Amino acid sequence: MIATAVLMTLVAYLLGSVSSAVIVCQLFGLPDPRLHGSGNPGATNVLRLGGKGPAALVMAGDVLKGTIPVWGSFFLGIDAIWLGVIAIAACLGHIFPIFFRFRGGKGVATAFGAMMPIGLTLGGLQILTWILLVMATRLSSLAAIVTAALSPLYTWFIKPAYVIPVAMLATLIIIRHKDNLRRLWNGTEPRMRFRKPK
Repeated sequence: MIATAVLMTLVAYLLGSVSSAVIVCQLFGLPDPRLHGSGNPGATNVLRLGGKGPAALVMAGDVLKGTIPVWGSFFLGIDAIWLGVIAIAACLGHIFPIFFRFRGGKGVATAFGAMMPIGLTLGGLQILTWILLVMATRLSSLAAIVTAALSPLYTWFIKPAYVIPVAMLATLIIIRHKDNLRRLWNGTEPRMRFRKPK
C-alpha cells in the first residue's frame, strides 16, 4: 500500500504540474499569465486578462488536478494521512510545475479540488465563504486565506478523520500567500477589477 501511495504522490505532482492557465491562454491567444497582470498563472489573473470563459476553463482544470488523484487514491484504499500527502503533491505541482520551469500559481483551486472528495458540504461552505468575502472586500487573496484557515474547522464538523490532511493543505495555501499577507497588512493589496477583453 505504501508503494501505491508513493506512486500516486508522483502522479499527483505530475498532474498538478500541467498549467491550465498557460495552456488556456495559449489556446485563446492571450498574454502569458506568468508575465502579465498579477504574474500569477491562475484563474483570477486569467479573468483579468481574458474574461470569464478562459477563466472558467482554468478554474475547472486546476480543480480537477486536485480532485482526480485524491479521489483515485481514496478508491484505492489509501489512508487519510497519505491522501493529505497526495493532495499536497498536486498543489506543489501547481505551485512548482516541472513542465513550466517551476513557475506556477498559488494552488488555491487545486487545493479546493483535492478537498472535494470529502464531500459537497465542505465544498459548498468553502465556495460560500470565498464568495461572501470577495463581495465584501474585493480581495481575492484575503478570501482565499480566510477560506483556507476555516476549512479544517468545517471539516471537523463534517468528517473529523480528514482534519489533519485538510489542515496540511490549508497551511500550504496560507504560506503560499505570504506576500499577499504582507500587502494586506500594509494596505497595498490590489482589489479585484474586472475588464472585458479587448
